[in-house]
Amino acid sequence: MSQDSYAPPDPLAPGDAPALGETAAKDLVHGICFKTGPPRTLGAELEWLVLDAERPGEILPPDRLTAAHDAARALPLHSRFTIEPGGQLELSSAPASSLSGCVDGLQADLTAVRAALRSRGLVLRGTGRDPRRPLRRLLYSPRYDAMETYFDRTGPAGRAMMRSSASVQVCVDAGYEEPGPLGYGRRWRMAHLLGAVFVAAFANSPAHEGPYAGWRCSRQGIWHDLDARRSLAPPLDAEPRAGWTRHALDTEVMCVRSEGDGPWPVPRGMTFRDWLRAGRATGGRARRGLRAPTAEDLEYHLTTLFPPVRPRGHLEFRMIDAQPGDDGWLVPVAVVHALFDDPEAAESAYRAAKALADAHGPRPSPRNPLWESAARHGLADPELRAAAAVCFRAAAQALPRLGASRHVQDVVGAFTERFPLRGRCPADDGYLQLTGTGARS
Repeated sequence: MSQDSYAPPDPLAPGDAPALGETAAKDLVHGICFKTGPPRTLGAELEWLVLDAERPGEILPPDRLTAAHDAARALPLHSRFTIEPGGQLELSSAPASSLSGCVDGLQADLTAVRAALRSRGLVLRGTGRDPRRPLRRLLYSPRYDAMETYFDRTGPAGRAMMRSSASVQVCVDAGYEEPGPLGYGRRWRMAHLLGAVFVAAFANSPAHEGPYAGWRCSRQGIWHDLDARRSLAPPLDAEPRAGWTRHALDTEVMCVRSEGDGPWPVPRGMTFRDWLRAGRATGGRARRGLRAPTAEDLEYHLTTLFPPVRPRGHLEFRMIDAQPGDDGWLVPVAVVHALFDDPEAAESAYRAAKALADAHGPRPSPRNPLWESAARHGLADPELRAAAAVCFRAAAQALPRLGASRHVQDVVGAFTERFPLRGRCPADDGYLQLTGTGARS
């Protein structure tokens, strides 16, 4: 299980790999995206803003931010350390066979990173969206240049996503091939139906101005306004492998990798299926300046799709805002693990998800009205509050069975009492007031 959101294959020169046919492409997506079996492993990716400890509302100079990254990168970490385009710091755990294995490694690494930053007058802050302006991009590479060019065609949401957003991404195994509470088909469907509950319960990116003014989760608003197909989940009435494969091949190619440091082409209106068929029509020769696609190109294309739940062999939950406090990130990791890997909790969560589907239909994010309500109102939405109460109680009961430490149980319990059971979310506490005027825990 790999938790890295941005881990594309290395660029290949034309001719370095054989051209890919449409049938082989479908088989490749099938093989990559749903690796079934007993749910055994768990992983998480934590994204953080890096702020000045005394003046958190100020934008850090690039050289100071880069020096902080270099200091963290030099540490002997267990987790994969990477940087997002806007300078957000991220730690991605190795696949763990237990909740404690996942949590302990991340906690140790966070302790080390925080100490290294503290010596430089810096802190990590967990919020879903950086409100500081102007938005700046710290990283420049052919990939990120092409991504920004592509997203600029549909408005400013792409730059906001790249430069200012932060999340907690949780990864669980796809599940059994066979039907049942832990079967991959039911887990896939339930993940999408419960996604709005997770958006609402963990909303932590309130906006006070701009197009998302008044939203508890403005980060979800950004995803709503991105290229619709790229950030949309496939129809849930299709068999998961077939539905995802069709969705992936019929989504536009973001860019075409090329060797060297020059810009990557950003074609307009060409789906991956179009590219495959063009390559077949020309016998693998270049057409319109583009070479025929390879298997590595398809693997890369899959990393440029950003649905709320992304199948990467495992299931990657992408709809959760970065959480406040030193231990806030523990809650979504523990809750998702409990609801998807404990059979009793999974059954309770499935009933809650089914009730939402019966009331609002099975359309997934981000264009289901329930998802917009989750982003705007958090758990003030009564249906989402009721579903969250069921899910968080079920998760709390499951954590001892899953071997969670007393500390994790206490953190989840305190969050549950403070937020879901009261119809509230972290955004309601004003955690995003980086100037220090918001409520404190």
